Amino acid sequence: MRQDRFLLGILIGIGVLIVLAVVLFFLRQGAGLSYGPDDTPEGVVRNYLVAVWRGDYEKAYGYLATGADKPTLTDFRRAFLQGTINPRNVAVEVGKSELVGDQAYLTLYVHHGLNNPFGAGYRTEERVVLVRQEGQWRIEQMPPGAFWDWSWYRPTPVPAPPAE
Repeated sequence: MRQDRFLLGILIGIGVLIVLAVVLFFLRQGAGLSYGPDDTPEGVVRNYLVAVWRGDYEKAYGYLATGADKPTLTDFRRAFLQGTINPRNVAVEVGKSELVGDQAYLTLYVHHGLNNPFGAGYRTEERVVLVRQEGQWRIEQMPPGAFWDWSWYRPTPVPAPPAE
């Protein structure tokens, strides 16, 4: 009888721990994905990434610079929804930015290979280019991959001068 109560107490304790773990898991699901101030290049890039991860493509689109090769909102959204761009298997660290007039060059550390629990993965250092437009920082260029399509903001090739 005494052993039965002891065993029952252990089982109840395990059950409480399991319920607590599940509740904490669901409560913390989006804890790190909150928007911050967007008055710096770092804040703009962070908010763009948060919007992409949340699936708020209209908000993410608002952080893009106005330019000749800017995708339409439909094309932007389609790239994520069709899986052309998939940010789910990477993590990022937003580094420091260097300001040069109305441009900013930001370092972004992208951690790849996070879909394998036994793999070490690897980290790449990427550059993000932002421009100040109408007093706001906007993203003009980002490395293609998990957050950016290769066709957005393609630099226009400059033809070589004719040979004489």
